[in-house]
Amino acid sequence: METVVKATNVKKVYGLKGSIYTALDDINLTIETGEFVGIMGPSGSGKSTLLNVLSTIDHPTSGDIFIDNTNLAQMNEDQLSAFRRDKLGFIFQDYNLLDTLTVRENILLPLALAKIKARDLNQKADKIAEQFFIDSILDKYPYQISGGQKQRTAVCRAIITNPSLLLADEPTGALDSRSATDLLECLKELNETDKTTILMVTHDAFAASYCKRVLFIKDGTIFTELVKGNTSRKNFFKKILDTLSVLGGNGNDFV
Repeated sequence: METVVKATNVKKVYGLKGSIYTALDDINLTIETGEFVGIMGPSGSGKSTLLNVLSTIDHPTSGDIFIDNTNLAQMNEDQLSAFRRDKLGFIFQDYNLLDTLTVRENILLPLALAKIKARDLNQKADKIAEQFFIDSILDKYPYQISGGQKQRTAVCRAIITNPSLLLADEPTGALDSRSATDLLECLKELNETDKTTILMVTHDAFAASYCKRVLFIKDGTIFTELVKGNTSRKNFFKKILDTLSVLGGNGNDFV
C-alpha cells in the first residue's frame, strides 16, 4: 500500500513574540492509499489548521509534509497552485459553487482550468453525475437545487480530476440528516469502489463513523486514534462518542 500523506514533526505557530499561539505541535501522521480518515477534536483544537496545512492552503511553521512523495515545502506558489489543482480535491461546508454556472459547468470547472479538450468534458460529467444521482439536474443552476444536491455537485467537482487526496471540511455541516446520510453513503461508496483516499474534518460523530480511522486532536496534538477494523458502523459510532466524552468533557465543544 502506497503512502499518500506523510507529515513529520509539523508545527504551526501564530503571532509574534509576546503573543504566540501554537495551533499544531509536533504532528506526525501517515495516510495510505484508499484510507478514509476522519479528524475530530474540540473547537480550537487545531483540526481545521491541520487540514489547511495538509491541503497547502496554509504553511506549517516547521516540519515536513509529503503528498505523493512530493515535499510541499520545496515548491513555490505557482508549483503549489498546480499541485493543488492536479492532486487535491476539496469539499467545503458551504459548497463554494459558482452561481453563474450550471451544475455541469461547476463540475467541469477544474478540467476547464486544466485545458482539457472540450469533447472529452461532457462525457466525463455525465458519468460522474450519474454516479452521484444528479444527472437529471446538470443544466440547472445552484439556486435551483437543494443543499444535498449542491454538496453532491461539489463532490463531483472535487473528484473530476481523479485527485490523489480528497479533503472534506465539515461536508455535512449545512445539510439535514437525510441529505447528510446520502452524502456520507456516496463518500463511502467512492472510497470502497474507487479506492479514493479521503481526509475529512468533522465535529459530527455520526459522520465520523463512516471513516475507517479517526484521529482525535487536542491542544494541537494527536490525542488518540480509533480504527474501525471489522466492527460495525454502529459500534464504531459508540466508540467515537466514548472517546469524545473523554476528550472534550462538554459536548458543546464539538458543534
